[in-house]
Amino acid sequence: MTGPTVAIPQLSVSDLDTEQNEAAIRERAAELPDSADIVLFPEYALTGFVPDNRAYSGAVTRDHATEFLASVAADNDVDVLAGYLELDDDTLYNAAAYVRPDGTADVYRKRHLWGEESSVVTPGDELVVVDTPAGKTGLLTCYDLNFVGDSAELTDERVDALFVVGAWPAAHSENWRLLCRARALDGVRWLVGAGRTGSGTIPGVARSEFAGRSLVVRPDGVVAAALNRDERDLLWTLDRDVLDEQREFVGSIE
Repeated sequence: MTGPTVAIPQLSVSDLDTEQNEAAIRERAAELPDSADIVLFPEYALTGFVPDNRAYSGAVTRDHATEFLASVAADNDVDVLAGYLELDDDTLYNAAAYVRPDGTADVYRKRHLWGEESSVVTPGDELVVVDTPAGKTGLLTCYDLNFVGDSAELTDERVDALFVVGAWPAAHSENWRLLCRARALDGVRWLVGAGRTGSGTIPGVARSEFAGRSLVVRPDGVVAAALNRDERDLLWTLDRDVLDEQREFVGSIE
């Protein structure tokens, strides 16, 4: 078996409490085995989120997010992906930063906003593909999974993996699983999805229950490994031979 080992420390998030979230991320990353090469945390993992102007109080700049994640990456000799609420001048974005131990970073801003999120967050305007130990990798956030056009564009890019950060509603968790399987299968690539678990934490906001259900999906659409809603770690090796074999098989079908 050859390829990188991905780790998902599935966790709940404290909305608008960056200090507490960063402490949890640092602790969970430090507890992972040395075999982990890439660690994924969920959507808004650093900051949490609320769909009103209070969101500004919890947002962080890109520099803050990438510098923090670079310290986690360097301390544990892993690449790290995590979502956060990004403040750029007076504009908020739902961002996800992929950061390496040497401090280099790539940032994706979610293009497809869900429900009330659009009342305070501005959508991003480009897909992002990054070089990772898993090969060329597309970054997506949660509701982006619904958009087949994005999947097709990433297929044209011949990405070897999709990394997805999510905060999917628990009531619709089967849709999360279905869409993750579909996006792996339609592009013949690995998909790694890090889902938020737990509940929303801000008084006065309709209480949200999150699905968790972090997972790894093979390039043939089969779920290789998955969690339920517990705050546990998922580790899986993205075997390059599995990807090559599935692509050869699909390519042989006329």
